[in-house]
Amino acid sequence: MWQYVTPGIPDQQFEQLPGIPLSKREVRVLILSALRMEPESVLWDIGAGTGTIPVEVGLLAPQSQIVAIERDQEVANLIRRNCDRFQVKNVQVIEGSAPDCLPEIEPRPTRICLEGGRPIKDILHAAWDALAPAGRIVATVNNLENLYAISEGLATLQARQIEVIQSAVNRLEQRGLHQTFAAVNPMFILSGEKF
Repeated sequence: MWQYVTPGIPDQQFEQLPGIPLSKREVRVLILSALRMEPESVLWDIGAGTGTIPVEVGLLAPQSQIVAIERDQEVANLIRRNCDRFQVKNVQVIEGSAPDCLPEIEPRPTRICLEGGRPIKDILHAAWDALAPAGRIVATVNNLENLYAISEGLATLQARQIEVIQSAVNRLEQRGLHQTFAAVNPMFILSGEKF
């Protein structure tokens, strides 16, 4: 079991599958900060990928309820295995495609982490409709098209306190005889609140 109470589990601690996205540790800490979880929040993680956010939130807020939504059965099983690996018990994994599956999911969220899916703007609107008043949504994107779509979508939805962060992280790596810094792919983290 993970023994620390601080966020930022090293990436290699998670089981991974080739081609399945994993929110890198440094970016994950920024996402967790943007979510502003409360002890008993209800979090939906849409496009949960490897399950790093559900695991981290499950450990940091064990009284919270977390729903990890993933359309691919193999990836959903990966999330379950990672939850088991860290003995996280407050994560429910839903196999379904957003936005179609969102109206049927209970409980309704007070926090949403939108990590992927297509069409992203439609998913954002459906997620916003499900979000409780005073709830918070955090979206991560790695390209300009989705940055514009989410930014425009939050403005159209009249989200309050919109924030946009771009991560710029470098990690020390050994390359031959030398140590050098290698960039972690930058991510945009957008957040807003519903009133």
